[in-house]
Amino acid sequence: MDLNNSPLWTAVITPMLENGDVDYVSLEALLKQQEEARNGILILGSTGEALNLGQEEMQKILDFTVGLKLQVPLMCGVGGINLEQTAKWVTYLETLPLDAYLMVTPLYAKPGDEGQYEWFKTLMDLSSRPVMLYNVPSRTGTSLSLKAVKRLNTHKNFWAVKEASGSVEDFKKYVEASGEGRVYSGDDGMLPDFSQHNCSGLVSVAANAWPLETHLYVELTLKQKLDDPKLWQECSDSLFIASNPIPVKALMASRGTIKTNILRAPLTHLDLTDLTPLNTAQDRVEKWFKLNS
Repeated sequence: MDLNNSPLWTAVITPMLENGDVDYVSLEALLKQQEEARNGILILGSTGEALNLGQEEMQKILDFTVGLKLQVPLMCGVGGINLEQTAKWVTYLETLPLDAYLMVTPLYAKPGDEGQYEWFKTLMDLSSRPVMLYNVPSRTGTSLSLKAVKRLNTHKNFWAVKEASGSVEDFKKYVEASGEGRVYSGDDGMLPDFSQHNCSGLVSVAANAWPLETHLYVELTLKQKLDDPKLWQECSDSLFIASNPIPVKALMASRGTIKTNILRAPLTHLDLTDLTPLNTAQDRVEKWFKLNS
């Protein structure tokens, strides 16, 4: 599939049952909603709680997902701290019919320019698929190295950067560092700001709850036809009033889209008790969609 035909990628949650097992009935429904909305799918990213799932669980989720034979592109998250283990994960992913990988800056260790370059190059050399590098310093403890991106932007598997610093100035720097690669917003609410600076699209949390609505939001924004960016900024922000994906799971469970709001430790639904901002956002997005679709 042509990845560049998908301006919106949904970082899909992993729905769970009351006992903490993966809820495959809800997962199938969610994935088919994304297919219907024509959104690319990112499976097993941080929104999917990948770091809190076991290896066998992740493999089962992937087998289940590729078995659905969805007619939209499928990207899989690649993150960690141990290069040997992460390389084994990429080698396994190479056996599956995936379309791309999202590779995040190594966690916790805060590697510098050379350490990041060696990490990404090792993993990209193992890949036969396009790679999107992921800058999310609020989670990893350090930014994606601009120098590493510049050195990697001619790699045969370099495709894009997901930029989630929350800074327009930083976004512009990643656009420059990426050369002919593409740069996507990793922050739903920042898309209107980033769209002024050669942004190729969005990797979204909001599209879990609002798949059709977020697709239209991205479409209008990239065409410079969005008339109410403040609404989307405020509604998207409501999904981050607690650690992601606690709020979006709470909203989806309250609407009956998934069966429960259960998460894997150390995340817990008990860290969010007031759903008022989420319900307000839901109402606002629904009204906006009716007016604009």
